[in-house]
Amino acid sequence: MKWPGVLACLSAMFMVGIIVQALRQEMSLHNAKLRMVQNTAEIKRKEEAILEVKGKIEKLKISIGDVNQKTDDIKVKKDEIVKSTQKSETGLQTCNKEKDDIVKKKTELTKVISLLNANHGEAKKKAEEDIQKLKQQILDRDKAVCAIADTTKEEARKLCGIPESPQ
Repeated sequence: MKWPGVLACLSAMFMVGIIVQALRQEMSLHNAKLRMVQNTAEIKRKEEAILEVKGKIEKLKISIGDVNQKTDDIKVKKDEIVKSTQKSETGLQTCNKEKDDIVKKKTELTKVISLLNANHGEAKKKAEEDIQKLKQQILDRDKAVCAIADTTKEEARKLCGIPESPQ
C-alpha cells in the first residue's frame, strides 16, 4: 500500500505542479494580453501623432512653397531694380558727360563772345572814325565842287545848299 499512497501523493504533487504551471501560464497570458492592449493603445496614439505630424508637415510644405514663390518673386523684383538702377546710373553718367561737354562749350563760347564784343567795340570805334573821315572828305569835296560850280544853275545851288534866289 505504500505504493499507491506514494503514487497518489506523487499524482497530487504532479497535479499541483500542473495547476501552478497552468496558473503561471494564465497569468503570463493575462499579462501578455494586457501588454498587447497597452501596446495597441500606444501604437494608436503614436499613429495619431504621426498623422498629426504628417498634416503639419504638409501644411509646412505648402507654406514653404508659398515662401519660396514669394522669395523668387522678390529676387525677380530685386534683379529688375538692380537693372533699372544700372540703367539709371549709366544714363546719369551719360548726362553728366553731356553736361560737362556743354559747360565746356559754353565757357568757350563765352570767351569767344567776350572776344567778339571787345573786337566789336574796337571795330565800331574804327568804323565810326572811318565814317567821320569819309563825311569830312565828302564835305571837303563838296566845298571844292561848290567853289568851282556855277551857282546860277539850280542843281549846283541844291548841291551847295544855297537858297534859291528870287527872280
